[in-house]
Amino acid sequence: MAEFKNPNQGGSGGGGRDSQSLMVMLLLMFVVVIGAMWWQQRNHPPEQSSQPQPAQSSQSAPAQPLPPLTTPANSAAAPGATAPTPTVQAAAETTTTVENELYKITFSNRGGQVIHWIIKRCGGGNPQPVCTDDHGQPLDLVHAGASKLYGYPLSLYTYDPALRQNLAQALYVPSVTGSLTAPATLTYNYASGGYVVRKTFTFGSDYVIQADTQITLNGAPVRALLAWPAAFGDMETTAGFAQEQLDLSSAGKDTHDAPKSIVGGSTTTRPLDFAGVSDQYFAAIFMPDQPQDATMVSLQNLIKIPSPTSGIDVTTATAEPTATVKDLPKGSIALPVLGAAVGSTTGHNQLRLFVGPKALPVLKSITDAGGGNLGPVLDFGFWAIIAKPLYYALHFVQEYMASNWGWAIILFTVLINVLILPLRIKGMRSALKMQRIQPQIDAIKTKYKNPGPTDPRAGEMNAEIMAYQKTQGVSMFGGCLPSLIPMPMLIAFFYMMNKIVELRHAHWFYLHDLSKPDPYHILPIMMFLTSFLAQYFTPSPGVDPAQQKMMAFMMPVFSAYLTWSYASALGIYWNVGNLIMILQQQIMNRTSLGREIRELQLKRAKRPTGPPQKSVPNPKIIPGRR
Repeated sequence: MAEFKNPNQGGSGGGGRDSQSLMVMLLLMFVVVIGAMWWQQRNHPPEQSSQPQPAQSSQSAPAQPLPPLTTPANSAAAPGATAPTPTVQAAAETTTTVENELYKITFSNRGGQVIHWIIKRCGGGNPQPVCTDDHGQPLDLVHAGASKLYGYPLSLYTYDPALRQNLAQALYVPSVTGSLTAPATLTYNYASGGYVVRKTFTFGSDYVIQADTQITLNGAPVRALLAWPAAFGDMETTAGFAQEQLDLSSAGKDTHDAPKSIVGGSTTTRPLDFAGVSDQYFAAIFMPDQPQDATMVSLQNLIKIPSPTSGIDVTTATAEPTATVKDLPKGSIALPVLGAAVGSTTGHNQLRLFVGPKALPVLKSITDAGGGNLGPVLDFGFWAIIAKPLYYALHFVQEYMASNWGWAIILFTVLINVLILPLRIKGMRSALKMQRIQPQIDAIKTKYKNPGPTDPRAGEMNAEIMAYQKTQGVSMFGGCLPSLIPMPMLIAFFYMMNKIVELRHAHWFYLHDLSKPDPYHILPIMMFLTSFLAQYFTPSPGVDPAQQKMMAFMMPVFSAYLTWSYASALGIYWNVGNLIMILQQQIMNRTSLGREIRELQLKRAKRPTGPPQKSVPNPKIIPGRR
């Protein structure tokens, strides 16, 4: 590594303990970042109130319609039922499209289920941005490949796989064919072999639809839940699947379970305010009208796709069901596909379903039967206490001060740095006080002959140092804490950028999607340079020059690594923050306060080096030598 000279460096053997303190805090920062990332992936463990049920089976559509529904061998007819049920079924497959300003839903009368759910608008702005997929086409939240394998949205889930498949393939009679404009109501009816099936859907002006479904067998209710069985259509990379989760709220307690924490086919029966599935940016959440009678079945399957390369589109890739990852041929991978089926223990399902973007203003506008809202579906995890206020602040800047999200992030960063400027000034003042008393601190260390950390005299020395610092009004962490306080904000911003749908496909200059990494890696390269300059120009009193030089390279490499494969919005935020810090530091270095710190550092750096003093017990420690 080439030698360079920083005018803000100081050299002194007496600053070793302060250097160690700074190193410990920096290492702690790295541990916090990596630990928080691990915690976010691990998420919360699942509730243990569920009981396993028969596993879900494939629902591939056959070329010919299945025969009419028949009574399963293990199902008994209702007592006293003698009259046969008239058959109600359609002669051919038809579709019905329901549309409002936010969505366009296409139903098929085969199963009375959804084959396309186009989301027109994303985010919580006014007006909301247009929703498209990564190819600029309308965004369809129905995952074509996974739905063909495991079921389409608003299909009926039963514990009998044969009945479930028949319900999904039967030709229902629709109340309307063609096109509907919300507000509207669409009903599907089917009857055969003693079964009577009715599905009614009501549409309004928002993202929520009302569902009322019921099945009877010879007049007796049959338990069949309304399902969103198989993932979302926006999952065009493995990262999308990795961020799937099962969202559930019961008695005010919210949980967000990752795929590895879910047992497919398990049933939860307890009061449910809402339950459903979501991915990084979108959600399908059921809200029972009667939470006390609600029940949910968690669905999990695997989908096999070729080993992904950059830009692979799993919505059109050939996919096959597979039992375990071990069964996969070489070169293929398995991705988890989550789903949920929700209904009533009475057999009569009355609930609402939200399908749309996980934009906090949108989610908070939708209330459940318990009086809460869907806001918790957007989970910021461990850093929510900081990330959520940052989200609101950034959203305010974008809505009222800068309509473009890139410029909004820049303006937001400027405002944040203006607010924390007093902390940086306070840190410089504390550092100056520490520099002024450093000779007396060195004298105390020499008095105790610089004992090792395990030496009993080390405690006495530290107590005397702390007592002396207290008399001089100096805190050993006073210079470090003000500079570390912004770190939780940066980490919270790091996680917030990965959650907010508003950044999806947001443009800024050459960047066409602020939620994705910089395709030309300009921001990571700038990140390395700005981080290096910020470290170089910032005085570090009491830090050993060798350690300061190491940190001057370690921090830029660390920050460039994070921005290389992360949302470009973070790179904008971090780079602008570094540029502002460099400018502020250059100005402060030219103030009387900054000049005094520099003079003290230069004075300490000019201390003569030579053989170790007799008071130093370890001859290998030579003060002032690099």
